[in-house]
Amino acid sequence: MDDDEVDADIIQRAITKQRIANPIVRAHDGLEALEILRGDDGQDGLRRPYLILLDLNMPRMSGIEFLQELRDDKRLHDSIVFVLSSSDDDRDVLKAYEKHVAGYLTKGKFGEPFIEHLNMLQLYWRYIEFPPNR
Repeated sequence: MDDDEVDADIIQRAITKQRIANPIVRAHDGLEALEILRGDDGQDGLRRPYLILLDLNMPRMSGIEFLQELRDDKRLHDSIVFVLSSSDDDRDVLKAYEKHVAGYLTKGKFGEPFIEHLNMLQLYWRYIEFPPNR
């Protein structure tokens, strides 16, 4: 989830360029993401398996607040989350890992390093056993 339109477009284009076929569902902030995951407003919740790319700096609910809410939810607590943030502040990294993220990636400069991030996520998706759908 990312509230920055430019970053979200770059990420979407990079995923398409890498031919990653998994569907992408975007939330603009943590509250919207929780609604999508839970299936609020009469919608079905997002079916597993899924992997969450999380930006920490978002409106209405920060990424850390989102992680706390996610980990407190009995249905969602085992969701796999990678932080993809512009922040490389050690405090942010520590807070994210305290909420059991699978990894912390800095956006840095989009380009070759970002493509390497996507390749790693694609391999993760391919080889790691995800929690079953409930």
